[in-house]
Amino acid sequence: MSDNEVKMIILSTDDLDESIKFYTETLGFPLKFRDGDHFAALDGGTVTLALATALDHPIPGQIVLGIKTGDVDGNAEAVDASGGGIAKGPYNDAHERRAVVYDSKGNGLVFYKSLPPR
Repeated sequence: MSDNEVKMIILSTDDLDESIKFYTETLGFPLKFRDGDHFAALDGGTVTLALATALDHPIPGQIVLGIKTGDVDGNAEAVDASGGGIAKGPYNDAHERRAVVYDSKGNGLVFYKSLPPR
């Protein structure tokens, strides 16, 4: 079994309020949390449905899969060696180690792994 799990689907929005309203009121996805006017996470069951403006979106304008993994660096290297590409990464943010990559057909992926508490 793979150490990789699809845990998030990240959609682009230019109006977070409008997108939250659509997904919560029209489709019934509960809001998990919101970060200002640039990011929100909704409960999509087994995956999180994320809404992000260009400020927080890893590849604005694309649908991006968030893949939780135990090896961010190794997965980014494997993608690059297999005909994909690295858009950004690997790097640490405040809570996670991440890499933003493209698969061999140009689809966006974000590999991420939680960092231990400081």
